[in-house]
Amino acid sequence: MTRGQFLTAMAFAPFVRGTSSGVNAQRLRQRLEELSLHGRPTGGIFADGVSRVAFSDADVAGRALVMRWMREAGLNPRIDAAGNILGSRAGSDAKLEPVLFGSHIDSVPSGGNFDGDLGSLSAIEAIEVLNAARETTRRPLEVVVWTNEEGVAYNNGLFGSRAAAGLLDKGEMDHVWNGVSQRDALRKIGGDPDKIGSARRGPFRAYLELHIEQGGNLDRQKIPVGVVEGIVGIDRFDVEIRGFANHAGTTPMPDRQDALIAASELTIAVNQIVRREPGRQVGTVGHIDVIPNAPNVIPGLVRLTVELRDLDKAKVARLGREIQDRAQKIATETKTAVVFTPASHHEPALADPKLQTVIEQASAKLGLKSMRLPSGAGHDAQSMAHIGPMAMIFIPSVNGISHSPKELSRWEDCANGAAVLLESVRILAA
Repeated sequence: MTRGQFLTAMAFAPFVRGTSSGVNAQRLRQRLEELSLHGRPTGGIFADGVSRVAFSDADVAGRALVMRWMREAGLNPRIDAAGNILGSRAGSDAKLEPVLFGSHIDSVPSGGNFDGDLGSLSAIEAIEVLNAARETTRRPLEVVVWTNEEGVAYNNGLFGSRAAAGLLDKGEMDHVWNGVSQRDALRKIGGDPDKIGSARRGPFRAYLELHIEQGGNLDRQKIPVGVVEGIVGIDRFDVEIRGFANHAGTTPMPDRQDALIAASELTIAVNQIVRREPGRQVGTVGHIDVIPNAPNVIPGLVRLTVELRDLDKAKVARLGREIQDRAQKIATETKTAVVFTPASHHEPALADPKLQTVIEQASAKLGLKSMRLPSGAGHDAQSMAHIGPMAMIFIPSVNGISHSPKELSRWEDCANGAAVLLESVRILAA
């Protein structure tokens, strides 16, 4: 999709005035557009995407705006020790476990305006609708905006939800990124690293998360609602390749220890190993640093990342071993040293079957067709699956594009997703 096509789609997409559930689609759209101002390129527009990396100034400003909307909805937001933003609405029976729902608002660099934002703002919209209808649910409701879902900062995502599930790694608070420890970054957004254990969640009835699909299945099949079957496991490795930096003009080709050659062969090997068997597994080399990165010097050091994803954790582990075995052969052939260090590990998570049925019932009530499908992206819901039942609602991503300024979901689909979320909450909290 070209920038012009994106602008045309946005300009002529109508405001959907409401749905049978009472969702105010115009308010939802206006809030998505207003939130996009925080992290938008200077002089840019909505179609230019957003860079709102966790713990950045843009993230702080976006969080403040979201908390303002939560206060307007009567949620009285609070920030827990992990920096998660939480807002509760009382039910008629305070003894019952709450229904928890939300998402995140941090982005990748030059990301889109729907990833995470839609689920977070739709959760607030659900509260607004219930308030306007003076509708009291039997169970308490709790809206959450998670901290650092994307993991751009500190190279480990799902931070807030992992803290809530008690899944933080030992020593994680001392990790340093851009010269700032995670401990200090957490203080910047109102968290308390010295009391991080207090972010552990108590029991809940269900966790629901509305999200854009980030793939093209729903868009290709023209189906407005996806019911997620499960979320893939993710293994990420930091890889360091050590060669020998030397003069590019005077070092004969047979004598070179070129770290970039080894990195290039490893990148191709990841692609070949992951692709050689059928399945939905994926493997990516998505970040690379070359040192000294000069045109007349043979690269002596390369740092890169290898990431593997699949619903089958045994397959992810096996592929990781095969890639590391191949890396050692490449090291021998190129006279380099290749060292793999595990950076993060997220277990796959299956959605609760009963909650999947609830989402399908909500969709049917609204006259919306749905289909079941897996999630190839990681989400905070997979952390929540460790401590309670979870489910996710997907809406179409136009052309399956995400983590890009061209990320786009139609306003009508956004409103439909918010309506399904609301109806699902009503069923679970009734």
